[in-house]
Amino acid sequence: MTNDLLYQLALTHVPQIGCVHAKLLIEQFHSAEAIFKAGISQLEKTEGIGTVRAQHIKQFRDFAKLEKELDFIEKYKVKPLFLTHSEYPQRLLHCYDSPTMLFYRGNANLNAPRIVAVIGTRINSAYGKQLTENLVQALAQYNAVVVSGLAFGIDAIAHKTALQHNAATVGVLAHGLDCLYPTEHTNLAKEMIQQGGGLITEFCSDVTAEKHHFPIRNRIVAGMCDAVVVIETGTKGGSMITAELANGYNRDVFAYPGRVADAKSAGCNALIKNNKAILLTNAQELAESLGWNEPRPQKIQPQKELFINLNAEEKALVGLLSEKKPVHFDELNLKCGLSTSSLITAVLSLEMQNIVLALPGKMYQLA
Repeated sequence: MTNDLLYQLALTHVPQIGCVHAKLLIEQFHSAEAIFKAGISQLEKTEGIGTVRAQHIKQFRDFAKLEKELDFIEKYKVKPLFLTHSEYPQRLLHCYDSPTMLFYRGNANLNAPRIVAVIGTRINSAYGKQLTENLVQALAQYNAVVVSGLAFGIDAIAHKTALQHNAATVGVLAHGLDCLYPTEHTNLAKEMIQQGGGLITEFCSDVTAEKHHFPIRNRIVAGMCDAVVVIETGTKGGSMITAELANGYNRDVFAYPGRVADAKSAGCNALIKNNKAILLTNAQELAESLGWNEPRPQKIQPQKELFINLNAEEKALVGLLSEKKPVHFDELNLKCGLSTSSLITAVLSLEMQNIVLALPGKMYQLA
């Protein structure tokens, strides 16, 4: 933890200093610490700042409150990505309102050569599900990172399909990393992190999922990618907002057409009709439009060596879960021959090592 990180966090909390102003200040002073140590006259002369904003910076005194956030970052191994950080998504920097700070958990390369957002309705049809699965499977063959919003419907299908085909997938959240919305996707989020993907947000750890946070989140989805693909959506909602933002950022927007009378495809059809999206029927068209070469050979992920550093009780549990089918706690208790307390201890240990996943209803399976 560096002093500059404290000042970087502070910059995101100064009243009337938004993303655009923060970027102007960084261009002038090169670091957050230098901004807070600058004289008020220097601040006032910075483009777009003026007297009122300069005074807000000089009067900021809530550094002590930010210690809690620093503790959270350190405890949960969160990567704080300031505008000047080398791992900050460089595509976002070309957006006028790029977030001042991002909080990231995961290992996916946020500056990978190929990054595609796959978005759509929360209440998808079988048609939308099939399109999403086919597209993401093909994107995996191109080693593309798949980005979405971890919502119900198309988002979740995109993330799950990416995991099934060993593609890195990143969820962009509308809240802090100390919670997850929707809670039903908690295990999905864990799998994304464990399998080389990640979760990213611009919100601090005490920020919950509020309605007005989602459009703010959508600009990150639109800006951190090469292209946005709209699978299935109505004429209103988050997917349409993201598509509009992507157009404003000069990103390629693609949409799958649907039946004229289908409300779930009305948004896609409107985007195509109004020349705000390129009509898409398969992944090859997307690849050709983006100038991608032939699919790259997929990396073969080594199988987890589950039995390293496990005691006899933990090995017995892994053996019972070896078919990777969910097993109820009571069944494990019956078959493993351990006392309940010993079983709980062993299960918790395996969860901490990311070997076992806890599922709803006291069900467990191998990660």
